[in-house]
Amino acid sequence: MRLHRLEITAFGPFGGTQTVDFDALSSAGLFLLHGPTGAGKTSVLDAVCFALYGSVPGARQTPGASLRSDHAPVGTTTEVVLDLTVGERRLEITRRPAQQRPKKRGGGFTTEKAQTWLREYDSATGTWAGLSRSHQETGEEITQLVGMSREQFCQVVLLPQGDFARFLRADAEARGRLLGRLFDTRRFAAVEDRLAELRRTAQQQVEEGDERLLALAHRMGQAAGGLGVARTSVEGRPGDPGLAEEVLTWAAIARTEAREVLDIARVRLDAAEARQGAARAALDAENDLAARQARHADALLRRERLDARAPERDRLQTALDRSLKADRVAPALGLRQDAEREHAAARTARERARALLPPDLADAGAEQLSAREHRFREELGGLEAARRAEHRAVVLTEERAVLAREARADDDVLRDAADWLADWEPRRAALTERVEAARDAAARAEHLAGRLEPARRRLAAARRRDALAQDTEAAEARLADARERRNTAHESWLDVKSRRLEGIAAELAVTLSAGDPCQVCGSTDHPAPARTTADHVDRATEEAAYAAYTRAEETRTAAERELAVTRESWSTARAEVRAGTAAEGPTDEPSVPALTHEVAELTRLHAEAHALAGQNHSAREALARAEREHEERVGAQREAERRVAARTSRREALDREQAALDEEVARGRGAFASVAEHATRLERRIALLVDAHGAVRSAELAAQRLKEADDRLADAAYRAGFATPAEAAAALLRESERRDHQHRVDAWQAESAAVADRLAEPGTAAAAALPPADPTAAAAAHTAAERALREAASVLAAARERVTDLAALSRQAATEVRRLGPLREEYDRVARLAALTAGTSAENERRMRLESYVLAARLEQVAAAATARLQRMSSGRYTLVHSDARAGGKRAGLGLHVVDAWTGSERDTATLSGGETFFVSLALALGLADVVTDEAGGVRLDTLFIDEGFGSLDEQTLDEVLDVLDSLRERDRSVGIVSHVGDLRRRIPAQLEVVKARHGSAVRLRTGADALSG
Repeated sequence: MRLHRLEITAFGPFGGTQTVDFDALSSAGLFLLHGPTGAGKTSVLDAVCFALYGSVPGARQTPGASLRSDHAPVGTTTEVVLDLTVGERRLEITRRPAQQRPKKRGGGFTTEKAQTWLREYDSATGTWAGLSRSHQETGEEITQLVGMSREQFCQVVLLPQGDFARFLRADAEARGRLLGRLFDTRRFAAVEDRLAELRRTAQQQVEEGDERLLALAHRMGQAAGGLGVARTSVEGRPGDPGLAEEVLTWAAIARTEAREVLDIARVRLDAAEARQGAARAALDAENDLAARQARHADALLRRERLDARAPERDRLQTALDRSLKADRVAPALGLRQDAEREHAAARTARERARALLPPDLADAGAEQLSAREHRFREELGGLEAARRAEHRAVVLTEERAVLAREARADDDVLRDAADWLADWEPRRAALTERVEAARDAAARAEHLAGRLEPARRRLAAARRRDALAQDTEAAEARLADARERRNTAHESWLDVKSRRLEGIAAELAVTLSAGDPCQVCGSTDHPAPARTTADHVDRATEEAAYAAYTRAEETRTAAERELAVTRESWSTARAEVRAGTAAEGPTDEPSVPALTHEVAELTRLHAEAHALAGQNHSAREALARAEREHEERVGAQREAERRVAARTSRREALDREQAALDEEVARGRGAFASVAEHATRLERRIALLVDAHGAVRSAELAAQRLKEADDRLADAAYRAGFATPAEAAAALLRESERRDHQHRVDAWQAESAAVADRLAEPGTAAAAALPPADPTAAAAAHTAAERALREAASVLAAARERVTDLAALSRQAATEVRRLGPLREEYDRVARLAALTAGTSAENERRMRLESYVLAARLEQVAAAATARLQRMSSGRYTLVHSDARAGGKRAGLGLHVVDAWTGSERDTATLSGGETFFVSLALALGLADVVTDEAGGVRLDTLFIDEGFGSLDEQTLDEVLDVLDSLRERDRSVGIVSHVGDLRRRIPAQLEVVKARHGSAVRLRTGADALSG
């Protein structure tokens, strides 16, 4: 990557447009970027980073910071343009950050979104072609071509020497974080996390399996209740190695005991079944005898009852026989009744139809009525054309009325449209003015909102200031009182202590005994011991006075702390209040009423502007609705005019058709009011004739059928053996009566046959001759045997169920043990691998994590690349080596040491001096740039920048460092040194000077003798 040209406008400290010609600077290979502190040397590098990645380096990208220059005049757009070659492609990147610009209409400002342009130079045509205007597409294209993220670019191309000095002195964790960002080893950390997660999952599965196994053991213990093995239980916790074997062994013992108990229960059940069988046979014999004796007595009683009901059975049988002969006459009786009803109905209908006919047809026959009907139908057919004409005339009348209504409606539409369109232009102008007013109010509300919140904070701070001023006075008063109390307590304690010291001899004398040595002089003689005076103070009084002094001292200290906190809060509140007026010069602090008035005024103005701005949407909607209505009105006017023209031709056609229809209707109407009335009269006459013809014909047919029915009925009665049809009708029975008679006769006969069969049974008569049976005693013996059998069966079922349950639970336990086998092996394997990659395993002697292991290999490459330049900078004295030794209890892998060839010793990089640290870190930065470049796919970095640090070098070391940097040209690189060291200006001819001025900084390109003389 080679930079050609950088153009900066209204960016950072640069108020106007500044152009940096990197081609001219890079031609010398080594160039200097210098200027006074704060002029904007680093801002040039920020502009390069912003052009490439859309943001400045992380250390200077503070939240809420603006990239726009405070020196830029209103209307000048903040912009950075970078011309560079990367990946054999000549590109131009233009970026504008989000910024405020004046509104095109009205006052105030509006926020303009960030913009990006990417162009590529076409050498064949000599023109620039646009590639993209998308932030995301441009960012992806640049990142792919450069091969580095923004963090890697800032660490490799914009070499921050301070960061690498800290890198040399940092511990392994800090070095790991930096190298992890540069080489993106997150995938190895993800492998560690994945293995740890697999270990936790496998451990949970094993413990869950052991819990299930213990649950099965508990269930087997419940199933084995009453056995000897149930007095012991399985001991173990989830995860214990021998848990599975213990559960399976206990289950085998329980199954053996359960089978032995089952065999004993089977023997006892067989004996109970034999006793129950014998009792059942005896009970069945007694019950059978009692049943046969009861059957014989019941048969005798039923035979007596049948003999008493024999006359009734004979009467019912005779009625049934006569009813069967009358059934042969029943069809003829039904036909005769139907014919009689039909004849009466037909005769009534004939009289009713003839009453509606004219007098000349009152006695007409069927043929005469049919002839008159035919003549009326021919006359009705001749009126069909006139009826259609009359119906069409009605339709035409309705259509003409519709045309008249449509004409009136279109006239109304044309008048409304003309009236509305006459006021359109003034209405549109008023709505447009309303939209503009709401839009300006929105900008004004935004500006006032930006002033309102700081004013509210100042008002709150002023209120706190006044309240804290009172708190400060109260705290000062409490401190003065606490000091007074402390001094008083101190003086009281000193007085008590002095008096006790004066009477200490008397206090010691109290403890003296004859012959005991004195605690002071050691003598055993006590000729004149001291006596206690009236004002003597004992030890308890002195300690009480000291405790009071201590409490007073603590109170004074607490009051001093309270006063200090209150004063600090008061000062902070005053600073917040003065913050709003600091830009206007020293002034009196504003009072709470003044700030309250200011906040109220700003709130009122903001509310008014916000309310007006809130009408923006409704105003735009009103304008849009008015414009839509205008289009609709114009369209309605045109459509109405078109319909008026079409309606005129249609009305003329209807008039011509109406004249022809009137003539046709007049011919068909005749003497009636309308053709329809004439046709209706004919249709009514035809209908009467049709009804009369049908009624006369039906009456003639019904009379003939009645005569035929009488003849068939007389013949059927004679054939059935009845003297008259009336006698046959009297012998008929209803179906319900016949079913009742037959049922009662059948029941008598069935009962008679059953009684005869019962009395004929061989065992019944024999049982009647035997003594009475006694089934009660046999039932009691059988009940006792049944109870014993149920108890034996219950014992056997319980034993069988226990064996079944234990077998099933044992199979489940064996299945669970087989399923847990692979899980335990998987858990052991994953746990060993997770511990190894996490650095906690005993197999990992250096306790290196997997990510640290990969970073250690990268660090070893960086150290090797850095050593090639470090030896030249240090005249062969220093070599940078990677160390994987452990430091104390920390993990190994990311250590850096320097080997001193003069002493032959190896020491930590944290022991280097300031100048040594600089050129070692410079060599490390260059080596890291080479390794990261190779890691990124071999992207060429033809332009590098080194930021500060040269002031710590002596003259000889500076020459050696510059020689190393100058040698970078062998790889066709140009190196820019960012420094304000004066000696570098005499050594490096190619210079880019940043000049600081009152109205913004500027850049000047100086080369050759001009630069050295400056």
